[in-house]
Amino acid sequence: MMTDVEISTDGTTITVTIPMSFKIRGGRKLIVAPDGMHLSPSPRPQADSTLVKALARAFRWSEMLECGDFATVSEIARAEKMNISYVSHVLRLALLAPDLVEAILDGRQPPTMQLQPLMRQGFPIEWQKQREFFSGTTR
Repeated sequence: MMTDVEISTDGTTITVTIPMSFKIRGGRKLIVAPDGMHLSPSPRPQADSTLVKALARAFRWSEMLECGDFATVSEIARAEKMNISYVSHVLRLALLAPDLVEAILDGRQPPTMQLQPLMRQGFPIEWQKQREFFSGTTR
């Protein structure tokens, strides 16, 4: 990481400039260093509230389908007043491996595991392949 240090002419002030950017993750601001490393503002892991909410919806909708409350994804979408595409993408989160679900709830998921990329790119169905796909960084 490159820093720029400047000392005032009278020698009483030092200015240090560190290049960084800010990224929003789960509604929180995250500092990103030039090398791409995420610098968390707090030492404790923070759950991604957007991802947790989507996960809760996925399991709720999955239960509704299994119990027979709704027969199709389009019925759920109509009842929830949501786009069928969104509902089907979110519903897929119910297929995540239990340890990945636990990591999301604990805030230990990899930084790359965010709702939009999960919905856009998808992920493997098999649990072991999911773990490999997410690089085992949930530990």
